[in-house]
Amino acid sequence: MCSSDLLMTLILTHMPPLHWALAGAGIAAITLALLYLANTRLGISSGLEDLCSLALPSQPYFSRASLLSARRWRLPFVAGLVLGGCLSALVSGGWTPTWDLGLLDRALALGPAGKTVWMFVGGVFIGFGTRLANGCTSGHGIFGLSNLEGASLASTVAFMAAGIATTQVLYRLVLHGAGL
Repeated sequence: MCSSDLLMTLILTHMPPLHWALAGAGIAAITLALLYLANTRLGISSGLEDLCSLALPSQPYFSRASLLSARRWRLPFVAGLVLGGCLSALVSGGWTPTWDLGLLDRALALGPAGKTVWMFVGGVFIGFGTRLANGCTSGHGIFGLSNLEGASLASTVAFMAAGIATTQVLYRLVLHGAGL
């Protein structure tokens, strides 16, 4: 097997990914710019809260000052994430939504309604963990760890442990049990 056969491609577009160092440099640049220019931390879950605050402005949770004060930079940041994804899809030749869950599809044979429930329940668990940890994986794993914050280390270890445990359960019980 030659080295070009080992090149990993992106799942939905089959394009080669950018080098990991470029992504790391971009994340570092954004993190440092937020820290030095805006004196604030990077985090995606608070961006979702900001979007919810636009839809539910009368709810006390979404009208707190700490959330609204960062809207000037956070909403453009979230918009940039969406636009960056769209630009990436255009450059790679397009993107087609898929319901394919790979091996999990073959093991569980879920239809569209089952997959929707599966993804919704997964999203609820992610949202619960994000609120429980007082931040998401990007906020704790990127910004908090780079600032040597103990709470971020504990949260990142918990995120990683939960991901590894979930993967092991899915692989060993669901996929292996189905003979895949």
